[in-house]
Amino acid sequence: MLRLFVGVVFPPELKLQLSLLCSGMPGAKWVDPGNFHLTLRFIGETGEAVAADIDEALARLRARRFTLQLAGTGVFGSADRPRSLWVGVDRSPELVALRDKIEHALVRVGLPPEPRKFSPHITLARLREPALDKLSGFLAAHAQFRTAPYPVEGFSLIASFQTKAGSVYEDQADYPLLY
Repeated sequence: MLRLFVGVVFPPELKLQLSLLCSGMPGAKWVDPGNFHLTLRFIGETGEAVAADIDEALARLRARRFTLQLAGTGVFGSADRPRSLWVGVDRSPELVALRDKIEHALVRVGLPPEPRKFSPHITLARLREPALDKLSGFLAAHAQFRTAPYPVEGFSLIASFQTKAGSVYEDQADYPLLY
């Protein structure tokens, strides 16, 4: 069984820029910068035969290249129990269109529809009992965080392997976007 997701992998310079945010927050378990990505669709545990069907469906998908810009920070969870810290993604109709095409392709393969609303973000850290005053200070300090627009030239099918040190991600297949 493979634990799969579809995502956009970032270039090293963007991962470096994100990694510079990863400090000064007690109670944060920071994501390894090598694992920074934008999840387009979480798939979960999948057998090899279904994984091959997923690969075939994604390889047939056609969408145009576009640019993305990362902006702002936030948290998932409640105000008194935040669970994760993230960087947001500026609104992008092209990103939503790509995500929708991926969703339709996966549903056609037989996967159940994604029940959650698409909320594009890059997870910086998992939070375990963070000091809420420090968290609000971190969010305020990085509220204006913004990257230069960068080109999205493709997306990937990625496997996630759990280790004692954390998750390790491995590209299974890459799918270029059209000019």
